[in-house]
Amino acid sequence: MESKQNIQTTDGTKPAMTVVLAEPRGFCAGVERAIDVVERALDRFGAPIYVRHEIVHNKHVVDDLRAKGVIFVEEVDEVPVGAVTIFSAHGVAERVEEDAGERGLKAIDATCPLVTKVHREGRRYAEQGYDVVMIGHLGHPEVEGTLGRIPGKVQVISEPEEVSTLTVSDPERVAFVTQTTLSVNDTRDVIEALKTKFPAIVGPDVRDICYATQNRQTAVAEMAKHVDMILVVGAKNSSNSNRLRELGETIGVPSYLIADANAMEDDWLTGKTRIGLTAGASAPETLVQGVIERLRTTNEVEVRSLNVIRENVTFKLPRELLDDPEPSRAAGA
Repeated sequence: MESKQNIQTTDGTKPAMTVVLAEPRGFCAGVERAIDVVERALDRFGAPIYVRHEIVHNKHVVDDLRAKGVIFVEEVDEVPVGAVTIFSAHGVAERVEEDAGERGLKAIDATCPLVTKVHREGRRYAEQGYDVVMIGHLGHPEVEGTLGRIPGKVQVISEPEEVSTLTVSDPERVAFVTQTTLSVNDTRDVIEALKTKFPAIVGPDVRDICYATQNRQTAVAEMAKHVDMILVVGAKNSSNSNRLRELGETIGVPSYLIADANAMEDDWLTGKTRIGLTAGASAPETLVQGVIERLRTTNEVEVRSLNVIRENVTFKLPRELLDDPEPSRAAGA
């Protein structure tokens, strides 16, 4: 059956469509660093390179690296003794590092520096005798890694209603940290509920929230004013990608999360002439361009960029992969 979107106008031309590209979108500095870590490790040590869990939440990225000689495993006990092993951008518990050491693995940590910062903050609060609450989604790799970095009990909540269930040793000594893939908007109501129940609670400044998560949501909120549908390119298990789709829906614009152009459904486009397009922090730009090309097969597409925030963040590579590691170590001393 011919797609509705393939029906031409009466003069034989394709229907006109405007695609509004959100800026910023796609890879954040932490994801770029993680992928760079794996590719440089391949260049330096050769295949195979082992990676614990998906390096980032995107099947296309994972499949591309697998084709280059990367082997993804769930736990380090699946890695041959002495092999090069990389920890994903989401971070790992101390137990994982210890297990890797016991197996003599050459471990390289690709944890996003912003996640590492959350680990340090949580550990500092716990060592100072605070009960620690983490705002995040239990079961997410980043949350599991963070729980394994903070000594003692850490309670995880994601909704304001859950605050009432918290029990602490001393209401005057409570602290919170947040999953980096949640934005200021995602955490605001939970933090307010925590402050209401525990007026003395302490936590990171809002400036410590992951810049990429916040910026991509801010761009979608602005883009939603100019379009009649939003497509978010990202994986189903990507927390920040799901939040982008949810934000569009909350604003009142039909929004869909798609892994790539093949996941689009023609019925979504019926009657739509202005399509907003963005991508989660783990989605490569090639997938975004693939969606545009798919739209061009059935429409005369004009592409416009909506520049909301400019990003210029970069993170250093792990010392093991620097071309000249000795000066780097001295500079950081």
